[in-house]
Amino acid sequence: MKQSIVLFSGGIDSTTALYWALNRNGKVYALTFDYGQRHKVEIRLAQKLTKKLKLFHKIILLDLKQIGGSSLTDNNLPIPEYERVEEIAPGPHSTYVPFRNGIFLALAVAWAEAKGIKEIVCGFNVIDSPYYPDTQKPFVEAMEKAVNLGTKTKLSREKFKILAPFVNMKKSEIIKKGLSLKADYSYSISCYAGKEIPCKKCSSCLLRQKAWKEVGLNDPLILRLKKEGKI
Repeated sequence: MKQSIVLFSGGIDSTTALYWALNRNGKVYALTFDYGQRHKVEIRLAQKLTKKLKLFHKIILLDLKQIGGSSLTDNNLPIPEYERVEEIAPGPHSTYVPFRNGIFLALAVAWAEAKGIKEIVCGFNVIDSPYYPDTQKPFVEAMEKAVNLGTKTKLSREKFKILAPFVNMKKSEIIKKGLSLKADYSYSISCYAGKEIPCKKCSSCLLRQKAWKEVGLNDPLILRLKKEGKI
């Protein structure tokens, strides 16, 4: 049976990646990182979805606060706020966590190697998001090459594969793909501010709003929060 590990932050992209992997009819493991992010609420809600789906969910603890350099791990650095999507400037923002996805992939591969799993699935994309160098196709390809040189697979015919099926898709396209797979986005968290209720001012919130508007549907997270009387 095909086995894969999904890097599962609990956001829209990784939620879609989770359902995409499940649709391939193999054994799926969800892997989440508790890395000192201020929006740790994403972990709790990610657990709710994996419990609903009856999936094995591994949470790896590491402290990227020790590294610093990002407003997602340093509470002394403000999260940039905007009124409109058009205000979001190109280039890495303070929300970029230095080499975060490289660190995540390295740890995911280490765990996969220990478990005898050869496939890592991630929801990276850059089409309508701030420029993050560690979400692009060349980075994914380079990491795949590196791990196949630096693990036991160097001596094996079966190599690691790092799959990023949405890397060239817009977020609205990713949502449409997820909806076709019956993805549940009601527990997916995008906001950087650290609460379950979206701040509606960070880049992630604005890009999420834009995507759902393009899809032509109400955001299931907002619908759930209204139903529960939280907003």
